[in-house]
Amino acid sequence: MKEDPILTNLITELKRGTLTLCVLSQLTEPQYGYSLLQVLCDKQIAIEANTLYPLLRRLESQGLLQSSWDTSEARPRKFYALSDKGRTILGELVSAWKEQTNHMHSLLGEESHA
Repeated sequence: MKEDPILTNLITELKRGTLTLCVLSQLTEPQYGYSLLQVLCDKQIAIEANTLYPLLRRLESQGLLQSSWDTSEARPRKFYALSDKGRTILGELVSAWKEQTNHMHSLLGEESHA
């Protein structure tokens, strides 16, 4: 069966809306970009490097992440971690996510959608 391009686009939009929460949730301990990419992929969160790195830079510029360079190895790595503001925002986003999913379960449970 051929995939419907409208459905594909809608699913992409739905996933894109959750990426910030996914990324923030995995930065409670410092990680460099590639390791974060691997962790997300291992947890079935599909994200490409050309999406992740601009997102990390944006979150850092918004003050949600702090970064530091590790130059102890041959290849320097930039590590990212939540800032204090990032921890606060993550908590608020988790609360909003839980509330939204409760609403969605309620809506979708009203009738059969399959």
